[in-house]
Amino acid sequence: MTFSVHGLAVSRGVAIGRAVIVASSRVDVAHYFVQPDQIEAEIQRLRRARDVVSEDIARVQQGLHDLGPADAHPELTALLDVHLMLLQDEQLTSGVKHWITERRYNAEWALTTQLELIARQFDEMEDPYLRERKADLEQVVERMLRVMRGGESPMDLPGQPGGARQGGGDEPLVLIAHDLSPADMLQFKQSVFAGFVTDVGGKTSHTAIVARSMDIPAVVGARSASHLINQDDWVVIDGDAGVVVVDPSPIVLAEYGFKQRQGEIERERLSRLKHTPAVTLDGQTIELLANIEQPSDAVAALKAGAVGVGLFRSEFLFMGRNGRLPDEEEQYQAYRAAVEGMQGLPVTIRTVDVGADKPLDRNTARSDDHLNPALGLRAIRWSLADPAMFLEQLRAILRASAHGPVNLLIPMLAHATEIRQTLALVQKARDQLDAACQPHGRVKLGAMIEIPAAALTVPMFLKHFDFLSIGTNDLIQYTLAIDRADEAVSHLYDPMHPAVLQLVAGTIAQGRAQGKSVSVCGEMAGDVAMTRLLLGMGLRSFSMHPSQILQVKQQILRSDTAKLEAWAQRVLTADDPATLLRD
Repeated sequence: MTFSVHGLAVSRGVAIGRAVIVASSRVDVAHYFVQPDQIEAEIQRLRRARDVVSEDIARVQQGLHDLGPADAHPELTALLDVHLMLLQDEQLTSGVKHWITERRYNAEWALTTQLELIARQFDEMEDPYLRERKADLEQVVERMLRVMRGGESPMDLPGQPGGARQGGGDEPLVLIAHDLSPADMLQFKQSVFAGFVTDVGGKTSHTAIVARSMDIPAVVGARSASHLINQDDWVVIDGDAGVVVVDPSPIVLAEYGFKQRQGEIERERLSRLKHTPAVTLDGQTIELLANIEQPSDAVAALKAGAVGVGLFRSEFLFMGRNGRLPDEEEQYQAYRAAVEGMQGLPVTIRTVDVGADKPLDRNTARSDDHLNPALGLRAIRWSLADPAMFLEQLRAILRASAHGPVNLLIPMLAHATEIRQTLALVQKARDQLDAACQPHGRVKLGAMIEIPAAALTVPMFLKHFDFLSIGTNDLIQYTLAIDRADEAVSHLYDPMHPAVLQLVAGTIAQGRAQGKSVSVCGEMAGDVAMTRLLLGMGLRSFSMHPSQILQVKQQILRSDTAKLEAWAQRVLTADDPATLLRD
C-alpha cells in the first residue's frame, strides 16, 4: 500500500531505491556487495563467527561449572543458554543467508539487516520477558560482528554514492535510520546508498549539512519513518519537497523517475559554468569558496570551480575515535593533503569545533553530563580548556601552511579574554616550531562571528583579526534560541528574521569599512534564495558546499549589485523581510 512520510527537505534531488533499515549504532558496519563466486565464502565467514562466539560461550559455561554449585551463578548460566539458543536460531541464520545469497550483501551487512527484522518482531511481543530478549539478540550479533572485524573481511570495497550497485543487481538502495551522527555520515560518504531518511534532525543539523556536501537526496525530521518503512520496501526520497513515498504505484514511480532525469539534465547544464568567472552584471567579482570535511573533498571543490576552501571543518578528524585524538603528525598530514589538494588556492582551516550536534563519539551524543551542549563546553571553549591539545592542532596547521596559503579560523569566540588567550597560544605554537626548527608559513587569522555577542562587538574583533567569517547556522540558532537539530522547533528556525539579517548586514558593513574580508560560510551562503540579498548587503565572499557553488554562481551572473543595494536596505527595515525576498 502506497503511503507518504513528510519531513524536512535538506538536500535536493530524487532518489529511488530499496529501503535498508539500519540502527544508527550499526551504520559503521561495512556495506558492500559480493560477487556470485564470493557468496559461499561470505556464508563461511558468518559460520566461523558464529562458531567462535559459541566456543567462547561454552568456555565461560565450563568455567562456571568448574566453580562448583556454591559459586555458580544460575542467572548467568541461564543467560548464556539463551545466547547459545539465539546463535542457532533458524530465523537468524536462514535470514542472513538470504541477504547474502539473494541480495549479495556482505556478511556483516546481512547480519545487521536480519537483526533489524527480528528486533521489530521482539518489539511487538506482549510478554515483557520476551521483549527483553531483543537485547540478548543484539549482544549476540555484536559479538559476531566483532569476530568478523578481526578476520579477513575486505572492509573497504565501497560502491558508488550515486546508487549504482557493485555486483548486487540494478536496484539502488536508500538508507533509513532514526538518526545519523556526523561520524556516521563520513562512513556514508563511501557507501552504496543513493539517499537517506532520518527520523530526527533539522535543516541545519550537521547530518543535513553533510548530506548537502555529498549532493545526495535526503529528508530529515521524518519522525517515525524508520518504524513505518519495512526492510526492502521500494522508497522514493524527494529531497526537494521533503517527502518520502513508500511502495509507490507505477504511475508515481514514473513521475519521480522523470523528475530524477530532469535533475540530472539541470546539473549537466550548470556544469558548463564551472570555468566562468563569478562576476556580476555590474562587474563585481565574487569569491566562491568551498566547505569541506576531509582532505579528499578538495577534489570536489576544484571540480565545482571553487577558488579556495573557505571552511575546512577539522573536527571530523577527531570524531568516532573512542577518545583517541589525532596527534600533531596525523593532523599535519591531513591538513597538508588538503592544502596540496587545492593546488595553490587558499585553504581556511577552522580549529576543532565539537559539541552540540557534533560529539566526539556517538555514545556521547546525548550525554547527561551537559544539560545543553549547544551552550556548553564546545568549539574554542573546549580548545582553551585543553591547551596542550589546542597547541598540537595549532602547530599542525602552521606546519601545513609551509605547503600553500592557509588561513586559520577560530570558532565561537565571544569574549576579549578568549581572543587574548587564543592569540597567545597561536604565538606560543609559532615559538615552539621555531625552537624545534620546523618550517611553517605565515597564516592569516580569522574569527567566526556566530554568537550575537560577537556580532554586536565586531569592532573588537577587527582590531585583532585579518578576516571574519559569519557562521549563520549558529548565529540563527543563538539569536532565535532555536536548537537547529531539533525538528520539533525547526519551523521557528528563520534565516529571514529581521534580527538575524541585521546582525549579518552589520558585520559585513563594518568589515568592509575597515577594509577586511568578510565571508559567510553557513548554509545561508549556499541558499540561492538568499544570494541576491547577501550581494545587496555588500557580501563579496561566499563559502558553501561544492555541490551548491554552480547554482549560486548562476544567480550571481544574473545579478546587478548596484541595483540590489537599495532593495536590500528595504528588506532589512521590513517587519517581515521574507515578503520582499521575491521583489
